Amino acid sequence: MPITGITISAVEPFAEGKTFGKAGAYVRVRGVAQGVLDPRAPENAGIVDLDKATRNKAGQVEYATDVFILRPAEPRRGSGVLVYDVTNRGSKRILQLIDDVPANDPIAVNDPKTARDAGLGFLLGRGHSIVWSGWDPGAPRANNGLGADFPVAFDNGEPITGRIRDEFQAGTRGPAELVVRRLSYPAASLDQPAARLAVRDRESDRRRDIPRGEWEFIDNRSIRLLPEGRAFEPFKIYELWYGATEPKVLGIGFASVRDLVSFLRYERNGNPLTADDAEIRHAIGFGVSQSGRFLRHFLELGMNRDSAGRRVFDGMFSHVAGAGKVFANHRFGMPGRTATQHEDRLYPENWFPFGNAAATDPFSSKTGAILNGEPSDPLVIETNTATEYWQKGASLVHTDTSGAKDAELPANARVYLIAGTQHAGRPGADPRPGPCVNPRNPHSATPALRALFHALEEWVMKGVAPPPSRVPRLADGTAVKTEAARMPRVKGFALAPGANRITPPVDWTDPPEDGQARFYESFVSAVDADGNEIAGIRLPPIAAPLATYTGWNVYRAAPGELCDRDGSRIPFARSRAERDADDDPRPSLEERYGSRDAYVARVREAAAVLVAERLLLAADAEAFVAAARNSAEFAD
Repeated sequence: MPITGITISAVEPFAEGKTFGKAGAYVRVRGVAQGVLDPRAPENAGIVDLDKATRNKAGQVEYATDVFILRPAEPRRGSGVLVYDVTNRGSKRILQLIDDVPANDPIAVNDPKTARDAGLGFLLGRGHSIVWSGWDPGAPRANNGLGADFPVAFDNGEPITGRIRDEFQAGTRGPAELVVRRLSYPAASLDQPAARLAVRDRESDRRRDIPRGEWEFIDNRSIRLLPEGRAFEPFKIYELWYGATEPKVLGIGFASVRDLVSFLRYERNGNPLTADDAEIRHAIGFGVSQSGRFLRHFLELGMNRDSAGRRVFDGMFSHVAGAGKVFANHRFGMPGRTATQHEDRLYPENWFPFGNAAATDPFSSKTGAILNGEPSDPLVIETNTATEYWQKGASLVHTDTSGAKDAELPANARVYLIAGTQHAGRPGADPRPGPCVNPRNPHSATPALRALFHALEEWVMKGVAPPPSRVPRLADGTAVKTEAARMPRVKGFALAPGANRITPPVDWTDPPEDGQARFYESFVSAVDADGNEIAGIRLPPIAAPLATYTGWNVYRAAPGELCDRDGSRIPFARSRAERDADDDPRPSLEERYGSRDAYVARVREAAAVLVAERLLLAADAEAFVAAARNSAEFAD
């Protein structure tokens, strides 16, 4: 058995014994799973460098991964459903995205102990067991992060070395001031006269070399500029080429998830979920952003079939993954990388196949799909915000790679755009501009995620298919090129300079100096006269809007480029006089609704339609109506 055991370090009451639905009280289970992989086994054939890892006497590669579980204290009272939340850089995400747990205390979010940490109680109230584990050996274990211990790849008895490219910026995703840069991998030596450090303002610019005398290795994991104390300039793109060593066999992460979930589903000895004669009848995988890309990559690698040929996940829910996968089954891979218009564009993330419909790649002429019609294929729901259409090529998931027509998705896949939302939009999201020009977009996708998660449950457990896909379509004109998504001209509202274009893969270590010349055709949603998207699931804030909501924003320091994965919210004027004073072409709230009561009626109507379509739960419809009644935009 690939999982040789789970060492439990603690079983503790959760939320002081608070009960959640029929399942009753919950407990926290913490431990470490130990596993082994046979490099000769066909199910492990796709793991890069597994054959170069140290083996035990039985010829197997050993690994260990941190495990955290929330399960009913009396397992027999549970639903029989295992929900596996793929950790994102070591952190738990599902309770924020499904249960609206505030993200303002990341330490508490990553170590759920109290009733507040269960949020709405949506998942626990259904009796599910929630499982997390580490899959990235580079993920931080600080602040209760979940990590993994994977072996280093060796060649001729020594850790493999190789020349790599390490890109970094200051002031975008990282700290505003950066004096010392920590390297992604240890330097093979400190005496590297051929090491190269270059800088440019934008990804499309030519690189400028920084003379070797103006920077140095401090140690084998960090560099700095000279003279000492000189900071790296904010927003600029720095790249370091150097000889690195000790690459971990990162692809073990996919197999570790496969084997852990299989163990928890099918085995009884030493299984913390099947105590008390309980059984796990179904497994659902959930991932957001990096973790959603992990699930897409997991399927591409054929990991949803265990060593006995059994299905691992019955259902999968991927949120805000766009068309991407993860730089995590590569020698010297860097799973934390994610491409946008300014950052990380030349690292492996977007490669064919992009979707679950069979297609032919116009550049390589390869034919394929992520799902291949195997008996082990799960039921799949993919959701994206507007951001993924502008930054992550999300339309490639549901359009043909020729860019000429919509793809015909298989019956076991659904795709949804949640209109007018941004990548990290959720309750409590910071609406301040930050490094962007426009105020950021707080419109939350989570009500739609709850409805679709429930639809996935019904699909997996009862065979009830979810609502049809809701995406921009070429056939009806709702999928358009970015230049055709014409936004209203509003004073002070910075407009998008264009979308991040998706390219075929390049050599990530030595990418072309002049940039890429080939691009896939990708599309965004058409917009209405207010600039709000007309395709996808239009939750009440879009169906009865108070503002223009976008999935894109613009860097203040680099106005020609999109601001990472942030969106924008530009409120409507309250009155005709205010609108005229600002020369705002969008009708004011006064002109649209006339009164608070009329606005509440519009919200109620929009919510009722979505409930009837199974795209919104009744409780969330009531919450939207209550929020409309208390809206600060209308004077009483």
